[in-house]
Order: sequence, then C-alpha cells, then structure tokens
Amino acid sequence: MTSIWTILQFIFFFGFLVFIHELGHLLVSKALGIEVEEFGFGYPPRMLKLFTWKGTEFTLNWIPFGGFVRPKGEDDAGEPGGILAAPKWKRFLVLAAGATMNFLFGILILIIMFSVAGGQDTSRIMVADVAPASPAFSAGLEAGDIITHVGTYEIDSFEAISSATSQFLDQEVELTYDRDGAIGSVTLVPRSNPPENQGAMGITIGYPVVSLPFGQSVAQAFDTFWLQVKTTLSLPANLIKGAISAEEARIVGIKGIYDMFNNAAQLDQSSPAVGLEGFPIYRLSMISMISIAIGITNLLPIPALDGGQIMFLIIEAITRKKIPDNVAIMINNIFFYALILLMVYITIQDFRNPILGP
Repeated sequence: MTSIWTILQFIFFFGFLVFIHELGHLLVSKALGIEVEEFGFGYPPRMLKLFTWKGTEFTLNWIPFGGFVRPKGEDDAGEPGGILAAPKWKRFLVLAAGATMNFLFGILILIIMFSVAGGQDTSRIMVADVAPASPAFSAGLEAGDIITHVGTYEIDSFEAISSATSQFLDQEVELTYDRDGAIGSVTLVPRSNPPENQGAMGITIGYPVVSLPFGQSVAQAFDTFWLQVKTTLSLPANLIKGAISAEEARIVGIKGIYDMFNNAAQLDQSSPAVGLEGFPIYRLSMISMISIAIGITNLLPIPALDGGQIMFLIIEAITRKKIPDNVAIMINNIFFYALILLMVYITIQDFRNPILGP
C-alpha cells in the first residue's frame, strides 16, 4: 500500500509541475493580449468542457496528468490575436513563462523547506540512514555522522563521496567521520555489486540541517536554485574535462525520477529530519529539484522545446527573416520524435541500471 501511495504522490506532483508550466504560458498570454483557444486539465482525448473564460475553453481530459495550452494562430501568422501574429518580444515572454513558473515554484518550495526545517550545510555530507547488514552497518556508522574523508579523499559534496567510493570498490578503505564533534574512523569494504536499492557502502546521504531565519531562508533558496542551474549547465564541460564520470552525468527519465522520489519518500519515513517527524523534507527537496530541472530542460535550445522556439525567434531577430512555417514545423517534428526515442532509450537504461546511493 505504501508503494501505491508513493506512486500516486509522484503522479500528482509531477503532473502538477507540468500543469503550472502550462499555466505560466496561459497567464502571460492573457496578460499580453494573445488569445488562447483552450487550456486543458490533463491530456486529450477530451472528456468534457468545464467552462469558457475570456474566450478560452477550459477542458477536462481523459489522461489525468499535467495540462496543455493551445494558443490561437499556432500555424497561421496572419490570424489576428494569434501567437504568431504577436511581436517577437511578446512571443518570447510567453515561451519563457512556463520555465519561469517552474523556477518560481521550485524556489517557493525551497523557501518553505528552509523556513520550517532550516537550511542545509551543502559543504558537509551526513549519513541519513544505514542499511542493515551493510558494510557501513557492520563498521558502526550511524545516522547523523558527518563523513569527512574516504581514504585520503576529502568529502565536501555528493559528487566527492560518490567519486571517492568508486575508487575503493571491493577494497578496504578507512572512512573518517564527525559524530557530535568527536572525530572517529572506521574501516569498511564498499561493494561493487550491492543489493537492490542499496549503494556500495549501504548508506543514504544528505546534508546536515542548520536553523535559518526567514530572510536567510529566502537567500538560501535562491542560492540553492542558482547552484542547481550552474551544476546542470556545467555538466557537459565537466564531463569533457573528466571532472565527473559518465555515470554521474547520465540523464534520467520518468523511471529514474520516480526512483529518486521513492528513495526520498522512504527516507522521510525511516530517517526523518530531527524534530521534523511527519514533515516530508526529502520529498519536498526532490519536488523542488524536479521543478527547476523541468524549467532548465525546457529552455534548452532544442526544437520542439520552448528553448528551441526562443532560438528561432533570436535567429529571426538577427537575420530579420522569418523561418518559413513549413520548415519550422518539419524541424520541430523531427526533433519531437527524436526526443521521444531518446526518452524511450533513457527509460530502458533507468530499468537496466537504476541510480543508487553510495
């Protein structure tokens, strides 16, 4: 029953993130005088029309997931009041509005988290949970321990502990930790082939929490948002330089995202933040991360995504020549189907090689 409840939560929250993305397109279109023919709750086929507001039909559709916006004049630049007939700056704002809504929602969740639960010290890595019969359990590690070193490697990030652990698979290594101010060390052997849903050492990691006033909560939320943006955009360069491995830079699909959400749900139940039993801090953190990731992904300059349409606008602005509609539609369709194939491949990889913690 718990897994079914987790699946329902994931479907609701992921669908809601898609919904607010489309809501951003709708609100900005309305504000700029661009007519919207339909705003759908869920995906077609249509179940029924709910009501009409300012010329926009609000519909309920059979696939209860997310939503969509259908602006007027998507395929006809000569249609008055349509999206293609609008000035380029208006079209840019409409296209950017979806990602902006995802960014704002992600930041709002972070502000709530930091206000209620305090802030995360992202320079330290904490053991959040220890799996029974794992190397970490046998060595005596406990939830709340701050890992400072794996071997000679200093640990100050998720990437650092993942990279360091991978250097000692099936080898004995000394792990140094801080437990309530007292420094200790243990020796363990990270496993190259751990049980399902466990990592090499058998621990779940997180950041230690420190209390924050509201003003600092807002600042911490924006810092966390910007850190995620920088980390995501720097992935290709870091991969080329060898700063991170291909496994660390891998793209995940819906299955991989669900696995991470499920792990967060289990962590909320098995190892809640101190003094915050019942507060889903790990799930909220994951929802915020997903929302921001959706915003970043949609702004990538890939045709069929909002960022690709923005790229077309920039090309038009520079060349002062409109890309022919049939050419734009053909390019969008090619990339749309290519993205579908890519997501199928990524989903298969998520099943074959699920993401595990250290």
